[in-house]
Amino acid sequence: MHRVVITGGPGAGKTTLLGELARLGYGAVQESARAIIAERLKRGETPRPEPSAFAHEILRRDIEKFEGAAGCLGWVFFDRSVVESLGMVSQAASLHEEQLQAMLLKYTFNRNVFVLPPWAAIYTNDAERDQTFAESVRVHAAVVAWYGECGYIVHEVPHNSVEQRAKYVLGVLGKSAA
Repeated sequence: MHRVVITGGPGAGKTTLLGELARLGYGAVQESARAIIAERLKRGETPRPEPSAFAHEILRRDIEKFEGAAGCLGWVFFDRSVVESLGMVSQAASLHEEQLQAMLLKYTFNRNVFVLPPWAAIYTNDAERDQTFAESVRVHAAVVAWYGECGYIVHEVPHNSVEQRAKYVLGVLGKSAA
């Protein structure tokens, strides 16, 4: 089984791309943050708890999803990942470097990470996405830097149709999987 990360700032088309990859027969794992926000809104709470609690809950769920995908065969695409949530926890709660490195070694993904850059033409807000486009640009830059620091090869997915984006991702993986 190969775990592959699709990431980027809010509203860049990650969910749509994952839907296309799933339509093509690949496994797809949805991001945790949107689910947490939706659950909180349903209970009448603010969208996000304080940053440390939010980061820890995302990490907990991302670890469950990572472990839950262990029985899958073939390629499984993740909308964000444990790697990213570890970065959030580290920022919010100052993980010890040894603990961070141990977890990064335990929860590994394919070295190729696919980042969808901010795209103003498709950016929209919804119930779970209340960030501005400027915040999406900031998150994008932070995500690219973090994955690079963690030793991943970052591929920027071109602005294109969802079908062409999926073809790009699969093409890169075909070359790197040999």
